[in-house]
Amino acid sequence: MAIAIDFGTSNTVISRWNAATQTAETVTLPGLSLVGGMNPALIPSLVYVEDGSTDRVLLGQMVRDRGLDLQSDNRYFRGFKRGIGAEIQGFLPELDGVSMTFERVGELFLTGILKQLQQSIPDVGESLVLTVPVDSFEVYRNWLSGVCETLPVERIRLLDEPTAAALGYGMTEAETLLVLDFGGGTLDLSLVQLTKQVQQGKKPLGFLLKWGDKSIEAATQQPQLARVIAKAGQNLGGTDIDNWVAQELAQAQGITATPLITRLAEKIKIQLSLQTQATEVYFDDRTFDSYEFNLTRDGFEQILRSHQFFDRLDESMVQVIQQARRQGIETTDIDGVLLVGGTVQIPAVQTWVRQYFDESKLRQSKPFEAIAHGALQLLQGIEVQDFLYHSYGVRYWDKRRNAHNWHPIIQSGQAYPMSAPVELTLGASRENQPSIELIIGELGATTGGTEVYFDGDRLITRCLTGGVKDVKTLNDRDGGRSIAKLEPAGYPGVDRVKVMFNVDRDRQLRITVEDLLTNSTLLADGIVAQLS
Repeated sequence: MAIAIDFGTSNTVISRWNAATQTAETVTLPGLSLVGGMNPALIPSLVYVEDGSTDRVLLGQMVRDRGLDLQSDNRYFRGFKRGIGAEIQGFLPELDGVSMTFERVGELFLTGILKQLQQSIPDVGESLVLTVPVDSFEVYRNWLSGVCETLPVERIRLLDEPTAAALGYGMTEAETLLVLDFGGGTLDLSLVQLTKQVQQGKKPLGFLLKWGDKSIEAATQQPQLARVIAKAGQNLGGTDIDNWVAQELAQAQGITATPLITRLAEKIKIQLSLQTQATEVYFDDRTFDSYEFNLTRDGFEQILRSHQFFDRLDESMVQVIQQARRQGIETTDIDGVLLVGGTVQIPAVQTWVRQYFDESKLRQSKPFEAIAHGALQLLQGIEVQDFLYHSYGVRYWDKRRNAHNWHPIIQSGQAYPMSAPVELTLGASRENQPSIELIIGELGATTGGTEVYFDGDRLITRCLTGGVKDVKTLNDRDGGRSIAKLEPAGYPGVDRVKVMFNVDRDRQLRITVEDLLTNSTLLADGIVAQLS
């Protein structure tokens, strides 16, 4: 049985492969899934910790059914996916003597879902595909792989959410597609090309991830190849909009925003996707006062503009278009635009997309299920060729700035496995130097990073715009910096070693070090870090 899980900030979707019909179908988990209404069986990404010492938790719709999401309670968690791997200010509570983290809450959620899935579907456990945001840093991917290693699943794969969406919409006839995945926590844009490999039995051009022996065999019949051309993403989504609307509604009434008001704001946002005006009533059970919240679609869009919402969308779209043009692809070459996620149902977002693309190119029939359904295609004879989203560099001392700086060695957009290594020649920096040390970093955007923190009982994500390049070091730890011993010791003024950097099919950065003085190999194809 093949299973795919699209773990989202607001909602999670599980799908399985129906061997009889050869199609993907969405799985409903009793008690956890929200059933009824216009949307498919979504599992709200919610956790309520009843006992932190024994990991007894309530998940998904069960939390809402008991009204545990409508009051301020430090045992209730929402939007926790956004905090995994982010720079965090503030703290999570200690529950029953156990310190909580975003990573811990996320693990409780995923493992709890899989446990109930195994109870509902006895033959689960053969193959699992998990999807991740395109802009996730190394720490998020490492966290997810750590969670997966504890799961009783034979084979596990990892796939970018936008690429999975392209496959989920079934547009696999050599199309050039732009996937706009706009959910509760992230905006991800990915430009992909889908083409068929000619040779039967040809090995796939790149696995996205594998753990130990858990890998997928290459297809023996002409596999489909999904090649990612351009990517862009940022932490922006429906939960931000809910918070903005809640603040405006509360401020208009002169009251403080509460979890219940945020929930009502979400309902108003959803209503305004179908009508031009929405109303909800709020009753304060402490003061016994009632308030009527009214918002028009024009007022809603003004809230979006006041938070530079559309400017941020333009920023990501321009980034993708520029990357595509460097590959010789113009916007007129894009055959389809796939809209994925709950936030794409906002009329103002659809209007924004039409500024760039003709209506005939838009596809929006599967905003919630496309990712989970597409991820299953990875197990049905489709392989993915991907490229590195981030750039990578080595740290050096910049004498002009009198501070550390970063020298790029692998640029964003590099396909892997690399056909040829990148070479760097180094010399000793001091007299009688016993070894060569390198600190390698993952280079983020210069627009700043993201911090996640609590404002009262609300989880807030804020972009940092200090103009400083965001760098995640990969080997800055004891035992990780030294790449080769020098015998005899090194001296400044001459080139001493040649370092060759390569990225293999499993996205592992490998280096080979040659001693130019002794004509010997000091390190052969050693693994330095896992890249993203």
